Amino acid sequence: MKSRPNILWIVTTQWRAQACGYAGDPNARTPHLDALAAESVNFAEAVTPHPFGPQARAALLTGVRSPANGVREYFDALPAGARTIAQAMRDRGYATAFFGKWGVGKRDENVPLVGEAAAKVIVPEGARGGFEVWDGFEGGFQLNDPWRHGRRSEAPQRERGYQSDAVCGWAADFVAEAASGRRPWFAVVSLEAPHPPYDAPAAGIAARAAGEIVLAANVPRGGAIEEKARRELAGYYAHLEATDRAIGRMLLPAARREDTAVVFTSVHGDMHGAHGLFRKGWPHEESVRVPLLVRRPGETARTSRAAVSVADLPAWARAWADGQPTPGDARGEAEISMPAVVALPHQCDRIWRGLRSPQRKLVVDGSGKPWLFFDLERDPGEQENLVGRAERAAEVAAWRARLQARA
Repeated sequence: MKSRPNILWIVTTQWRAQACGYAGDPNARTPHLDALAAESVNFAEAVTPHPFGPQARAALLTGVRSPANGVREYFDALPAGARTIAQAMRDRGYATAFFGKWGVGKRDENVPLVGEAAAKVIVPEGARGGFEVWDGFEGGFQLNDPWRHGRRSEAPQRERGYQSDAVCGWAADFVAEAASGRRPWFAVVSLEAPHPPYDAPAAGIAARAAGEIVLAANVPRGGAIEEKARRELAGYYAHLEATDRAIGRMLLPAARREDTAVVFTSVHGDMHGAHGLFRKGWPHEESVRVPLLVRRPGETARTSRAAVSVADLPAWARAWADGQPTPGDARGEAEISMPAVVALPHQCDRIWRGLRSPQRKLVVDGSGKPWLFFDLERDPGEQENLVGRAERAAEVAAWRARLQARA
């Protein structure tokens, strides 16, 4: 009889915190995640440590923020000697498994980021973070008919169907196999959806009518930005719905409530026209805030306003394996940053660091000069930058000092 919980991480890409039915988004159809939220601790103020894939994934796997974990630039690979959560859990007697998008492997900068060539990049056995079972792909954003290598075949093999369905199926098979074993298990399920291309087919779920999408007040109206936001969000919400369905059909039934801790989150969000911006890397809420649900055996469902980060998850998993409570559940501030500029269209144009609480957010540029300061209680859409306002100077200085103390 296993006395320690099994642990399942479900990690998506570009799924921003607001884009869930349980979070009040009128566009989102996420009945399975809404049901999970009703049984979970909803960390409603959760953030990504870095709103870009490789940096965030490296922090998620190691519990160490970028660039200290070895990943600063977009094309940096996770160093071979990096200690990951898989190794920590194996030391605790857990069987470990990873399924889906890896995203921190060695890549050729000349290979297009989207398409078959990127999807067939091999992640060698020694570069898989110490997971005993590894079945997935480096990237490629093949939301349909993904490529797969690792557990089943060291050569990439084409899988038919929607990527979220396929990856959730691989993981569900592992969970069923592991249920008869004597060791508790730790598994990561990493999905590329709802990352672009937003116009890709979404497992039979039709894109919404662009004109019916409800836009936030901070999306400029009446021009190309609104048009682009509506067009992309129409496909985005179809992929959210398709991925919610895959998670609900395959993973959640496999993860028994009585002995499995389930975590649902995303590595970053997407601006989708807010402030006239698109994609990620930006310090705004649409980019840095992510969903984070935790359903643990014996824990009561509630909403937490703690300032937690995706980078906290490795410490949480270790604590649960050791029979300890969730650490940091009362923390007041979380650090966010982009350690490098990613030279891709629409991404943030500067290096920055920031400190965020549920009430305030300060962001400084690469030189340490205050760039953004928002009163999130009064202005959750971040439409009034308070940097330079005389009546806020002392507050900005105090936040800047706290951020500098973390360096």
